[in-house]
Amino acid sequence: FLEAFESLLRFAENRTSSLFETAYRPMAKEAAEPVKELFTDISLYILGAETTVESAVLRFFDSLFPLVYSRLINPGITDLSEDYTECLRLTRQDINPFGHYSKNMVTELSKSLWASRMLSQALSLGIEVINSTEHATLSKECSRALVKMQYCPHCQGLTLIRPCVGYCLNVMRGCLASVSELDAQWREFISTLEYLTNEMAASHELEMALSGIWSSINEAILHAQLNGPQLSATVDKVCGQPKQQEGNLSSANIVPVKEVTGTQTFVMAHTSLNNRRREFISYMKRSRTFYASIAERLCDGDLVMRDSSTCWNGEDVV
Repeated sequence: FLEAFESLLRFAENRTSSLFETAYRPMAKEAAEPVKELFTDISLYILGAETTVESAVLRFFDSLFPLVYSRLINPGITDLSEDYTECLRLTRQDINPFGHYSKNMVTELSKSLWASRMLSQALSLGIEVINSTEHATLSKECSRALVKMQYCPHCQGLTLIRPCVGYCLNVMRGCLASVSELDAQWREFISTLEYLTNEMAASHELEMALSGIWSSINEAILHAQLNGPQLSATVDKVCGQPKQQEGNLSSANIVPVKEVTGTQTFVMAHTSLNNRRREFISYMKRSRTFYASIAERLCDGDLVMRDSSTCWNGEDVV
């Protein structure tokens, strides 16, 4: 799952970077770092880091606004000092140059990434539970019962006689009583995984949200450009007027592309994650009764004697 997440994130990041390189070349180089930070934050969020989608997206737009303002809206600005850049970052929060697009991006990503984050955390928890029960310590009584079941027939020279099924079940259930108590919680855990995978595949589609990031950013930049004069007037009042080159360049001729290539790669990543989801939950549902039936699983096969054959019942051969 993590490999599939990373594949989708890399695809979405490359797609977003291509947007700047193709449509907003004057700011492409400087926008590379904010884009990288955005997708790093998204990746950390999915992995369970103490961060939010909203903070990641708004931090990205805070970093983006100085670039949009100085490279697209007023491309003649020559003095982009740290103080002026910081003023633009702070002004972004007040004048909202990207309209509703930044908030919409937060809403869409929050819905889709939540299920992925919860699934990632649930899988980590499941691994901890499995690892802890895999090395469960046996009590002294259990060890004695296992030795009696396996080796006491040897004292009578019966080295090929195996335990009876019922006898084995009694011993194993006694040994694994504490482990079998996980049954109810394990069933609930499987149901939770099923719910989360369905959420990922339903309306909160992770793939669609990630692949649409470039489009949301594109629309946000367009909105800022269309409202350039009003933004400039407000920024001049708050941050002052920066130095300009003679003959300020117009940004009207910058036309963003309608689509960024890479659809085939996205479809492959999308299909991969969908297949993994289906295979995974199908497999996990088959293990729903694992902790309840663990004694039966252990008393199956070569360990015991089945049918009406001769077997050891703990006291004698029957």
